[in-house]
Amino acid sequence: MKHTISVLVENKFGVLARISGLFSARGFNMSSLAVGETEDPDISRMTIVVEGDDKTLEQIKKQLNKLIDIIKVVDYKEGAFLDRELILIKVSVTPENRKDLLEAVESVGGRIENAGTKSLSIEVTGDQTKIRTLLELVRPFGILEIVRTGRIAMDMTDKGLKAEGKPEVNE
Repeated sequence: MKHTISVLVENKFGVLARISGLFSARGFNMSSLAVGETEDPDISRMTIVVEGDDKTLEQIKKQLNKLIDIIKVVDYKEGAFLDRELILIKVSVTPENRKDLLEAVESVGGRIENAGTKSLSIEVTGDQTKIRTLLELVRPFGILEIVRTGRIAMDMTDKGLKAEGKPEVNE
């Protein structure tokens, strides 16, 4: 089973290396990793997708919490959360199938970012179902290249994920 974990970390040199080293040393596999600065420039959020059972997930959370630069670890397995991923796909196109490909992209709300004579570059942002649907629709045309950001996630409650001791911002 896939688990989505959000980790608040101090925005310091070497934190990503320590976390990836922890996963590597213990044989945990990250199927997705996205890292970015938060509303506080001293704190970054890592969204990590890992595969494993509940016991493996508990081990991962315990190991993460032992690292000095970790502020907070949240498992999005429980409760409502919003997740998205960005995918860029370059697909082979011919004059004969261009209209069908454009219709397929439009059906999932995708955008054509670059249109060449032999390929189209497509951008789609969405949840895993939308991304999978797009891939199924364009695969018959011939996928030339795929670039994906990895999953990002956020709790859907009114309370944001904040570092302890930091003030909550309600606007």
